[in-house]
Amino acid sequence: MKKIFVFALIITTFGFSTTQKERAFDVGEWFKFRIHYGLVNAGYATLEVQEAVRNNKKVYHAIGKGYTTGMSRFFFKVDDNYESYFDKETGKPYQFVRRIDEGGYTKNQEGFFNQDANKVLVKDYKHKTESTFNVTENVQDIVSTFYYLRNYPEIDRMKIGESVNVDMFFDNEITKFKLKFIGLEDIKTKFGTVPCMVFRPLVQSGRVFKEEESLTVWISDDDNKVPVSIKASLAVGSLKADLDGVKGLKYPLKIKAKP
Repeated sequence: MKKIFVFALIITTFGFSTTQKERAFDVGEWFKFRIHYGLVNAGYATLEVQEAVRNNKKVYHAIGKGYTTGMSRFFFKVDDNYESYFDKETGKPYQFVRRIDEGGYTKNQEGFFNQDANKVLVKDYKHKTESTFNVTENVQDIVSTFYYLRNYPEIDRMKIGESVNVDMFFDNEITKFKLKFIGLEDIKTKFGTVPCMVFRPLVQSGRVFKEEESLTVWISDDDNKVPVSIKASLAVGSLKADLDGVKGLKYPLKIKAKP
């Protein structure tokens, strides 16, 4: 199950907004997702927005956590923490934090972006090293990508089959993240029936996922663009994450029918 919870934490961070002027989120927003591995309630992932100061200005501070519970924690303990500090106007990240423990596999890193020079300094506290990497212009970290996409202006005009592309810095390299629009669908949730936009993130096939298009994501078709449900076909078994709790939304969640 290694990297499964990383995926769930990452993927629950993807949504979109219809305009550039009005953001789809604000300080105080909080999500909680229930993660199932097959029929087992394996754990939870949360994501919240706070405020911090970087470079003498107020910035967004997003905090994502993923963790196993119950018997899943007994067999495979996961405690993941991902954070990002990014500009309120441009969405560009200043700093990321990655502290994870996945069944004894650990990382403890911070990254500091110099967007003007297109570089990122990564401090690895576990190995007591520092490394500088060249990055592309307007690169995002794994968490700031979410908020960048939530304010992507063209998303509501995409045609089926079209994609959004983002350069994302992760594991000391640039990942070309691609998200393809599939269509529209109503999803039944604990909150009611939610009209959704359906997307398929393109991922590398191999040890974890069955094939490149093994993931499907349902995003609320409203001004919040909240991740509602995620399904993944894995090399062994399947993973599902459902929205379990939400507060601090900037706009009311659009619901067609109550549960």
